[in-house]
Amino acid sequence: MTEVSSLTGRLLVASPALADPNFDRAVVLLLDHDEEGSLGVVLNRPTPVGVGDILLPWAPLAGDPGVVFQGGPVSLDSALGVAVVPGDESLSPGSRLRSGRGDPIGWRRVHGAIGLVDLEAPPELLAAALGSLRIFAGYSGWGPGQLEEELKTGAWYVVESEPGDVSSPEPEGLWRAVLRRQRSRLAMIATYPDDPSLN
Repeated sequence: MTEVSSLTGRLLVASPALADPNFDRAVVLLLDHDEEGSLGVVLNRPTPVGVGDILLPWAPLAGDPGVVFQGGPVSLDSALGVAVVPGDESLSPGSRLRSGRGDPIGWRRVHGAIGLVDLEAPPELLAAALGSLRIFAGYSGWGPGQLEEELKTGAWYVVESEPGDVSSPEPEGLWRAVLRRQRSRLAMIATYPDDPSLN
């Protein structure tokens, strides 16, 4: 079996040719990718449900727009917290909130400054460390080799993520914004019309 190169921490940007309505114009942050499969969350699917409606203690830490995002079609009844912890500097003086590796307790680094939040932990443990927090209902998942097959067919573009992608204040425009910042032909795809039949 060939070894899979990890795409953890990268973005999957849906190509206009992707026919699955769950992923139309989706931007997926990959939280895990190896030979056993892939798991990520869709960053640009806000729901009308406020974070305070389902996870009241976390609501003050959630960034604008302060709603739950649909992370994907799998396990919609479960919640995932993704947060950015800016910089590598220590927390405020006297704080004991860092684990042995220097990361805040209740937060597990995924890639760079982006990590997963333990939503069972007391929010006050992380309040001083988090730069931004998003709550996702459900996730996007692929079995072994499934994502690689979709990549071969051109369903997704793989690009680098930026910490600001997780907390974009205008998530509905994230698909175009991520494509527009690419230094390749992908920047042109950002202008692809929502309905090509109207051209």
